[in-house]
Amino acid sequence: NQRPINPHIYGVNFPTSASYIEHLGVTISRWGGNAETAYNPFGDFTNAGNDWYFENRGNDNADSWIEWVEGAGSDTMVAIPALDWVAKDSTSYSYPATIYPNQESFDPYNANAGDGMYPNGSWVPPLPQTNVYTPWNMSLASKWLTGLVHKPTIVTVDNEIEIASSTHQDMHPSNIGYDEELARMVNTSVMAKAALPNALVAAPSTCAWWFYWTSVIGYTDNAAHNNIDWLPWFLGQMNTASTKAGKRLLDYLDIHYYYAADTSANDAAAKALRLRMSRSLWDPTYVDESWIGTSTPQNHQGNPTCVWLIPRMQALIAQNYPGTKLSISEWSSTADTDITGGLLSADVLGIYGVYGVDSATYWATPDETGPVGLAYWLYNGYGTHFGNSSVQVNLQAPDYVNGNVLGYFASINAAKKISIVIVNKDIKPISLAVSNIPTGSYFIRHFGGEAGVAKWQTTTTFKQTDFIVVPAYTALFMQQQ
Repeated sequence: NQRPINPHIYGVNFPTSASYIEHLGVTISRWGGNAETAYNPFGDFTNAGNDWYFENRGNDNADSWIEWVEGAGSDTMVAIPALDWVAKDSTSYSYPATIYPNQESFDPYNANAGDGMYPNGSWVPPLPQTNVYTPWNMSLASKWLTGLVHKPTIVTVDNEIEIASSTHQDMHPSNIGYDEELARMVNTSVMAKAALPNALVAAPSTCAWWFYWTSVIGYTDNAAHNNIDWLPWFLGQMNTASTKAGKRLLDYLDIHYYYAADTSANDAAAKALRLRMSRSLWDPTYVDESWIGTSTPQNHQGNPTCVWLIPRMQALIAQNYPGTKLSISEWSSTADTDITGGLLSADVLGIYGVYGVDSATYWATPDETGPVGLAYWLYNGYGTHFGNSSVQVNLQAPDYVNGNVLGYFASINAAKKISIVIVNKDIKPISLAVSNIPTGSYFIRHFGGEAGVAKWQTTTTFKQTDFIVVPAYTALFMQQQ
């Protein structure tokens, strides 16, 4: 039972340097996030939105970014602004205290820049967009893309525009519903396919579970569209639009996935929850340990209290727009500096390979030597590669099969050499009898254990049947030599 592993699952957002890409084996790098909605490529300005007081600021140049990232060996994914405005300069801000003195808070480094919200939680009426922004349209987007010297591998249609009335309230204060979002997706894709004939298009980059199924407008929007939930409706409409256009307008269904379970306490119970919540990616029996699993379902999907993310999305694709790939362009461990965040990430990277995710980029940039960075190092760092096809692992241990305390993955590469990753998510060592593996020398690396982020590598010899003891809180990589 072999299944190809797409190398693009080892991606991150905004890698810090060429050496970072090389050391962690980053295969695709994303230029995205809230600020890129307002990116003006004709001056390299952007606006932080409600992430930081709706302030304009300078931005890296996209063309230069693509050049150095691809020069380091990573493919690229770049967001195209799809709303009607982009930042006009690097200094303006949307909610000055001189006009609105009674805002909830102000930038501690710029006392005149407010957060656009009154103390009672209501929004300040936005001032004219021209105070901060300049108009943007598909003609300008085409001019930018056709003028790029270095072309991105994948383009996304903006970033989470379904919630722009919050994240970019100053730019687009009205709620975005099904029809407006679809129109912007189609128009941007048609433009991008003309400007960059070889680029692949990913959309709609939806932010979270709730908005996979409905819009900010709410259930009346679903009702107005035959009670079809957002993502299946979007896929069907993009299929129809592609037929009309005579070309595929959507290459990847792109979503963001952030675990809904609350692990903020980071105590023993929260750590255990963090380590088992990766089951939400694949397990149809795992009732989500969050509001998703306990609330009245807010969608029309089967098995609605179980996220079952990857198979669910693949089924929606098969039903509504076959041939579309699956991208998860934002995901997170919920605890980048904790060893459990690193172990979860190692588990997730293995799951993405087993279940056939086509592209994934971590949000945002894990520390190269921190727990999450070490998960990338484990699979792909410093020239070592896990393999290009996932192979079946049979586990005869009922207590471990459900994935709560053990992740286990195997692959084969072009040279027919096997690799194995075992993630011990338990607080005690696990002893495993391993059989039917090729005998001989194996390269081994691992991270974790009592030291938390310690890493180590060596070579050893295995017999066809052997015993492996994986220390507590440790991820182990083995590769046949």
